[in-house]
Amino acid sequence: MIETDVSKITLMLKQFALGFGMDLLGAIVILAVGWWLAGRASALVRHSLKNAKFVDATLKPLAASIVRYAILVFVLVAVLSNFGVETTSIIAVLGAAGLAIGLALQGTLSNIAAGVMILILRPLKIDEFVEAGSISGTVVETTLLKTPDGVFISAPNSQIWNSAIKNYSRNPTRRLDIKVGIAYDDDVDAALDFLKNLVASDPRVLKDPEPMSFVATLGESSVDLTARGWVATSEFWPTFFDLTRKSKTELEAAGFSIPFPQRDLHIIESSETASTATKTAAKPAAKAPAKKPATRSRSTAAKSTTKTTAAKTTAAKKAPESKS
Repeated sequence: MIETDVSKITLMLKQFALGFGMDLLGAIVILAVGWWLAGRASALVRHSLKNAKFVDATLKPLAASIVRYAILVFVLVAVLSNFGVETTSIIAVLGAAGLAIGLALQGTLSNIAAGVMILILRPLKIDEFVEAGSISGTVVETTLLKTPDGVFISAPNSQIWNSAIKNYSRNPTRRLDIKVGIAYDDDVDAALDFLKNLVASDPRVLKDPEPMSFVATLGESSVDLTARGWVATSEFWPTFFDLTRKSKTELEAAGFSIPFPQRDLHIIESSETASTATKTAAKPAAKAPAKKPATRSRSTAAKSTTKTTAAKTTAAKKAPESKS
């Protein structure tokens, strides 16, 4: 009887080990094939989008990652199903857990949502110079920027998305303004023609729209002129620096003067003020008070008094002797 029970238990264990072993072997095979397939699919997507000009460079690695993890999720579900696990209940539990995690991480999820919106609408792209809120720089990745002085900035997606984004590189051309001030005594019309020709003579300045010049403001110490032209975005800063330098050197060479900030002060004196100033100048200088003699000490004064009394006594004694 006991031997029969032992043989039955042994048989059951063999059947369980055989069935579990087959399930485990199948799960390992599914996992290995799925892992390999996910990697290959990701590489295929990345390679196919490598030379695609209609897809932004930031979206290419994102699309490859989405394909890879989507395949891995299906592989995990297949492995669990191979062990006889009810995937429906697991999905329900994961959904409830995801809801709880979502409520706890509202800020993080809003940041993720902002990143998705940036990727979809593409207000900024790689190698573009942008300004968003208080930060600015060249885009390295979606919200990773590099400033002109080489500082790396990692900005939250929500900060970029919730700010007005100023993109300096998106349009093919940019307007160039060269501002300079001349003296009020200079010929304004001649200076305007000179600036317009100076800007138009640069080969990097576009002929259409035509360059122009005008009086911008009448400053306190100068007449402020502006010469305006359009250049390619990639040539904006080199052209700006060259024309700014030339506007100073060539204007001075042509006889125009560039004044520095100054102010003329006119003093107006009334008749009362002038007469008061004249009287003050006519008065003789006051004499310095005479120095008082130094006060003798009490002991010196006492000695002088004693000497005077002794002299009077001696004189009184001598007087009767002379009469006799």
